[in-house]
Amino acid sequence: MLTQKDQKTIRSRLDNIYKIILSKKDIDYFENEIVQIIKNFNKENSKKKKNISEKTTLVICYGDSVYSKKNKSIRVFQSFFQKKLKNYFNTIHFLPFYPSSSDSGFAVKDHYKVENKLGNWSDIKNVSKSSDVMADMVINHSSARGLWFKNFLKKKEPGKDYFLTVNSKFNSSKVVRPRDHKLLKRIKIFKKTDYLWRTFSPDQIDLNFKNPAVLIQFIKIMIHLINNGVTIFRLDAIAYLWKENGSKCINLKQTHEIIKLLRNIINLLNVQTRIITETNLPEKENLSYFGKNDEANWIYNFSLPPLLIHAFLFENSSYLNKWSRNLPSTKKGNCYLNFIASHDGIGIRPTEGLLNKKLLDNFIKRLKKNGSKFSYRKVQNKTKKVYEANITVFNALKKSDYDKKGEFYLERYISAHAIMISFEGIPAIYFNSIFGTSNDENKFIITGNNRDVNRYRWNYEDISKKLRNHKTKQSIFYNSICGLLEIRRRQKAFHPNASRLNLNLGQKVYGFKRISKDKKQTILCITNLSSKIQKVKFHKKNQKMKNLLKSKNNTIYKKFIILNPFETIWLSNIK
Repeated sequence: MLTQKDQKTIRSRLDNIYKIILSKKDIDYFENEIVQIIKNFNKENSKKKKNISEKTTLVICYGDSVYSKKNKSIRVFQSFFQKKLKNYFNTIHFLPFYPSSSDSGFAVKDHYKVENKLGNWSDIKNVSKSSDVMADMVINHSSARGLWFKNFLKKKEPGKDYFLTVNSKFNSSKVVRPRDHKLLKRIKIFKKTDYLWRTFSPDQIDLNFKNPAVLIQFIKIMIHLINNGVTIFRLDAIAYLWKENGSKCINLKQTHEIIKLLRNIINLLNVQTRIITETNLPEKENLSYFGKNDEANWIYNFSLPPLLIHAFLFENSSYLNKWSRNLPSTKKGNCYLNFIASHDGIGIRPTEGLLNKKLLDNFIKRLKKNGSKFSYRKVQNKTKKVYEANITVFNALKKSDYDKKGEFYLERYISAHAIMISFEGIPAIYFNSIFGTSNDENKFIITGNNRDVNRYRWNYEDISKKLRNHKTKQSIFYNSICGLLEIRRRQKAFHPNASRLNLNLGQKVYGFKRISKDKKQTILCITNLSSKIQKVKFHKKNQKMKNLLKSKNNTIYKKFIILNPFETIWLSNIK
């Protein structure tokens, strides 16, 4: 039931966002509209609650990551998931499945439709009957070829005043850019000259959240998604939502207030849902999206992928160790979403303040040798900086200056995933990473889009055949990754909010301790980051601990542990 206190909270959020630009009467109107949306939803839905646990694991995929000519792609994916993945993952993150004009789904033409070749809303709802579904709310921008923009040009609803235009007096000199194309597009519209704002591409026009009708529209989209089985919302590019003259136009207080309002709303709905913010930014800025436990439920752990890959390539735990030692523990209701690969690439901005220029330059050089392309962003002095490395995890870890022939590529790959899977938070694995997929150079040659090297689509029969043969690369990687997830799901110490304590094991070894919430289970997660055998001192009190990961050798001795090159062990006091 919606209380007076709840309504006051909603009103307070709206005042914080709009008081300067809207009248009291207008804010009253939008407050009442939000309250009515919540009441109408709760009338139609009974209370449903789902808790996270050590079994909470995500697979990240496109609706057509697996395809077949015989059926719509989402149905094909569900069939593959049921046969090969359901025992290891309980949540599916479908990247944008809406009709789109570019950017692999992120230039949305219509938020209320599913791309026909992928399927329909019944397919999404059907998936949600056996798995949790996470979907994107592409909230910062919309397609220049979509319904809203067509209506915007005609001053017609829905779309009227939906897109951000600024005049020639707007000072954009301090704007923080994630891309290197021209930000503003000069247009003559409604008998005056204005400039359209395009943060991510000429085809993705930024939405105008100073018009509260846009916010209301996205609340309705959220409700529509819940009604079709979605319970986790990824707020794409959320940091860029609000723009102010003369500011950096990123991480502004109004953006944070909008997230808080969305969190308030989902907390009042009978169906439990969660918000995750996608903020590919330096560590401090990324962490700010937890707020005071009143913003995102989950945030992407963006610094983990580059630091983890750097540690393996340079056989040095120093920077990964320092970062994880200082990373704050999460609170109840908050979680890190841990990942190594995404559909984009390895973000470089999250290394700011963690890797100095020399280290970063060497890192980028090594990734380039391993086949990486790079996407750039403009900085204020008009120079370009690397924004992300576009490369698969397989290619990123294949070779290093210490292992030029790639003798230990498999060990590096599996141990990198073992660290991510056992780290505090929820593990999310990109579909292609499950099979050790390498760079899709053929697709890149055709499209010229750097990100396409990491967006391979599998034919259903082809991947199924490869997995039936236990000697194929895909089968070896699949069995190794899924084996780690299978073990994780049985360990209370791997609950997303279980304690994590760093272990100081020297420069060549990385480790941490996980302690279950009931304090009954302790797991020591230790990885040799080098291509040489390492000896680690072992305390007497830990001698009865058992390695949860199979090992060819008896690695535990009375006073020390022997770790093979790039070996990971999970030592538990409970088997």
